[in-house]
Amino acid sequence: MSSINALTAIRGRFLDIQNTVAQAHDIHGQVRYVEDGLMITENGKIRWFGDWKNGQHHLPAKIEVAHYPDQLIVPGFIDTHIHFPQTEIIGAYGEQLLEWLNTYTFPTELQFSDPAYAQKIAQFFVQELLKNGTTTALVFCTVHPQSVDALFEVAEQHQMRLIAGKVLMDRNAPEDLCDTAEIAYSESKQLIEKWHGKGRNLYAITPRFAPTSTPEQLQKAGQLKAEYPDVYVHTHLSENKNEIAWVNTLFPEQKGYLDVYDHYGLTGSRSVFAHCVHLEDDEWNCLHKTNSAIAFCPTSNLFLGSGLFPLKTTWDKQVKVGLGTDIGAGTSFNQLQTIQEAYKVQQLQGNKLSAFEALYHATLGGANALDLADKLGNFNIGKEADFVVLDLNPTALQQLRQSKARGLEDSLFALMMMGDDRNIHRTYVYGQCVYVKASTSTQ
Repeated sequence: MSSINALTAIRGRFLDIQNTVAQAHDIHGQVRYVEDGLMITENGKIRWFGDWKNGQHHLPAKIEVAHYPDQLIVPGFIDTHIHFPQTEIIGAYGEQLLEWLNTYTFPTELQFSDPAYAQKIAQFFVQELLKNGTTTALVFCTVHPQSVDALFEVAEQHQMRLIAGKVLMDRNAPEDLCDTAEIAYSESKQLIEKWHGKGRNLYAITPRFAPTSTPEQLQKAGQLKAEYPDVYVHTHLSENKNEIAWVNTLFPEQKGYLDVYDHYGLTGSRSVFAHCVHLEDDEWNCLHKTNSAIAFCPTSNLFLGSGLFPLKTTWDKQVKVGLGTDIGAGTSFNQLQTIQEAYKVQQLQGNKLSAFEALYHATLGGANALDLADKLGNFNIGKEADFVVLDLNPTALQQLRQSKARGLEDSLFALMMMGDDRNIHRTYVYGQCVYVKASTSTQ
């Protein structure tokens, strides 16, 4: 890999959303499309961005320009909820949430006590992210500290911005996957000191979900958050109706599922709650009031039969939201395929998800959900240079459909509805190319 100190220059068609918005209908006014554009990066950040005719004068002599005249360049995709240890159980048959955990997840996660195994899966996992154009992700590891070390070590090799953490579980799980409140606190503290803010790595305090943590462990998680207020909290919330009923029996003194987390100080601007399919009105209000975020995981919600996420309500209630693949209950690493399912989930509720809104959720909206909109999500000067070069015509069918596209928005929508990893031509992280699609003939 080239030194990150090297200047890089990229020419091509660029598309992004310029600013965070408050309502879906505001996105159209923030769409920025540059037909023949130039991006210059230095030290991993965007130094100049704009039209080629204006930017070419800023190019140093003899710099090589990577030119993508036939592709579309967008900001790197942001995955706000994914489990790296579940990579190998993607597409496992027939269960809903609680049965899924016992049948597939827990037996698989036991293997990550072996550092060599954790390293092997971490390498595969990061390569899959890059192959699918995902440049930032919020990631569940396992209860084992070595699983966190393995993931961050691999991410560091690519100068990749990942947020991850050790899972906290001290009940309702196999004994070999349980820690204690004190061990959860001490191991997480050590990992925060070791990894948070090292390079582009960031740490997330990660209770799996309320049923697998005692009140004592959640109290310790809240203590960690108070001691390290700039770290993240990453957990699950209201994915499944049986899960919600279980939480109510385990925590009868709290007003509801989200109130459990809020009671222990685990809500806030860097707290991300995956799923949130079945929220009560006061829970929506709490998410808004605390500036907490939701990860919308449509492929997983459909695969596990959890329900239909009300995306429109996030705009109505002014709650931050990003897209999550939720591998391995989710069925694809690819955010284009995630968008396909998000669109269908909204259709089933009588709502429409536009191409530009979908792009927003996968890029700048996801960055906002992760409290990283000052660093990621579009091509504004000074931001970190993570982006994807998309091939619009990797198959004969897509080529035909694109030839009939009625403008930019229709072209983008067709890409999203038909796209997958074959559309990822190049992936750039921190200004450097980290993935190149192998040359193939049109299918």
